[in-house]
Amino acid sequence: MVTDASPPPMRVLVLGASLRAGSLNARLAALVARLVQEAGATVGLAHLGEFAMPVYDGDIEAAEGLPPGALALSERLRLSDAVVIASPEYNASVPGGLKNAIDWVSRIRPQPFKDKHALLVSASPSLVGGNRGLWALRVPLEHLGTRVYPDMFSLAQAHEGFTDSGDLTDSGLHERLVEAVAAFLQLVEADTRYVCLRRRWYEFLGDRTNAEVTQRAQD
Repeated sequence: MVTDASPPPMRVLVLGASLRAGSLNARLAALVARLVQEAGATVGLAHLGEFAMPVYDGDIEAAEGLPPGALALSERLRLSDAVVIASPEYNASVPGGLKNAIDWVSRIRPQPFKDKHALLVSASPSLVGGNRGLWALRVPLEHLGTRVYPDMFSLAQAHEGFTDSGDLTDSGLHERLVEAVAAFLQLVEADTRYVCLRRRWYEFLGDRTNAEVTQRAQD
């Protein structure tokens, strides 16, 4: 009897990280989700507004535990091989709602962000496309052990950047996004499906050379 030994499709969570209705980053997230699906992965498209949670407060955590929104987002992350975050830029940095969600989820053990692959994208009416916000977003994610993909994608003047069908109006930028998503998925597949290709990631002098993963605050 012949059996199909091929692994199941990769599971990718695409998170639109703006709370605003009609957000440009929601449109970008929808486009990325379609590209992920066309690349053969299973995609889950989510909006940050689905995961309601108060501003992080240690007293609230001690008295009431973790909010349902943080637990729900953590579960979506746990069930995914990778996450794509489409984030706006607020004052050249991370939006407060997204940072707050990261802070709440970081309290959960096992740590949901640890060793999770992430691709960061942004859309903004500005000429820099939200790129500064993505650089700031890398810091808490990498601190928690997320393997943030080196190449990021930022869509400048995004209010003019989408066609009626949801593609990018600039064909060159559209192709670059397609290639970035494909390359990211190939890396995720190599790391999650083929154990012989896994590499240890070291960043600090305190990391043990014989450790399977780095030993940091992510633990």
